[in-house]
Amino acid sequence: MAKDASQSQVSSVVSHLIDYLNASPTAFHAVDEAKKQLRSAGYSQVSEREDWKLEAGKKYFFTRNHSTIVAFAIGKKYVAGNGFHIVGAHTDSPCLKLKPVSKVAKGGYLEVGVQTYGGGLWHTWFDRDLAVAGRVIIREEKGGAVSYSHRLVRIEEPIMRIPTLAIHLDRDVNDGFKANTQSHLLPVLATSIKADLSKVVSENGGVESGAQTDKKEADKRIATNILKHHMLLLQLLASQIGCKPDDICDFELQACDTQPSIIAGATKEFIFSGRLDNLCMSFCSLKALIDSTSSESSLENETGVRLVALFDHEEVGSNSAQGAGSPAMLDSLSRITDSFGPDSKLLEKAIQRSFLVSADMAHALHPNYMDKHEDNHQPKMHGGLVIKHNANQRYATNVVTSFIFREIATKHNLPIQEFVVRNDMPCGSTIGPILASGVGIRTVDVGAPQLSMHSIREMCAVDDVKHSYEHFKAYFQEFSHLDAKITVDV
Repeated sequence: MAKDASQSQVSSVVSHLIDYLNASPTAFHAVDEAKKQLRSAGYSQVSEREDWKLEAGKKYFFTRNHSTIVAFAIGKKYVAGNGFHIVGAHTDSPCLKLKPVSKVAKGGYLEVGVQTYGGGLWHTWFDRDLAVAGRVIIREEKGGAVSYSHRLVRIEEPIMRIPTLAIHLDRDVNDGFKANTQSHLLPVLATSIKADLSKVVSENGGVESGAQTDKKEADKRIATNILKHHMLLLQLLASQIGCKPDDICDFELQACDTQPSIIAGATKEFIFSGRLDNLCMSFCSLKALIDSTSSESSLENETGVRLVALFDHEEVGSNSAQGAGSPAMLDSLSRITDSFGPDSKLLEKAIQRSFLVSADMAHALHPNYMDKHEDNHQPKMHGGLVIKHNANQRYATNVVTSFIFREIATKHNLPIQEFVVRNDMPCGSTIGPILASGVGIRTVDVGAPQLSMHSIREMCAVDDVKHSYEHFKAYFQEFSHLDAKITVDV
């Protein structure tokens, strides 16, 4: 019976992850999906532009730039100066983002200019069916009043492709394929001959407006856009949003793989998907927070604040207004603390009583490249979350923080693994050291093991999704009690 219940839980958590991945082609969509889940679970949205009136026992969230989201649940026994129990992850993944001027025409083809975002495995983007998604700023007119709104957009059908060069024209390609990201990594949108069918619209503007001044503004806007982007692309976006091409003021779009995320493998033990790094950890932490605060009594004896922060721009260094290098985390802790006791010293106390789990996917042992891991640190699929260590502080883990996270695993019979990069290899990093040094908070770096990291198509184990979710949930429920038992000065 227990086995059946466990299998049912795996199916539920993993199924929800698949839905989340398929609904989140961009960081903007990932945050929008998170907002829907939080609202359904009784979380109220607050704005950073307004004063906050928070209550113990209540649940809240806010967004920044529509690509970063912070959600928190305040314990009923919380008082200002008590700690925060945090899981931090990130919403962005390596991708190809459309350039501000994306219009490229050569050799009888319409191509789309893109820039590389993050450290992607760019060769994996060739010969994939691609669409576009992101956000658009559009002009709206209601009752004579003009306003500008942010709208999410997603074209789901494949409209672009980056074709490889035939082997007959590059006989040495199998000796080492290295694409020039400026000249070779341009998606083909259409041929010029077929695109000519839409030229009438582009020349005439397609503007319908009652006022002459409005028409002039619209004509100017569409003329500017046509110089920057293919009219065919603008028409596709406008059709998807439900507006006219001349209503589009600007956009932030990226290329997206159209192949859906799936449960796969001969025994259905894997997840094949894009953006597992790091939407897998984002989802598991968010679901753990929601489920750990779902019942009436879940916050009854909680003395702290349970918080999830999902940041944008980790893949490019976190240095933005909505990245982990921004004041977003400190602002959150400060405003929550101040809502219950406006004393600057209380925030300092709260930070020293707080704990951060920096959750970012980890490198599983690759069977074809065994020498890339040292013998004593080989994270395996199905082996549970990986605690990441680095003496040079590329990860923020120390002996106390790893002990706390490992102790939770032991109590709940959850598998746990350790990882240290080889001394002769460079080490990546996470938001952990950024937040640990910027905020001064105790931090452990962890992540579920995966293969094909930063490929357009990655893979991880179904079991590790369950392990991650359960570990984060146990952490939220038990950290206050466990931390009270630690008597050493940390």
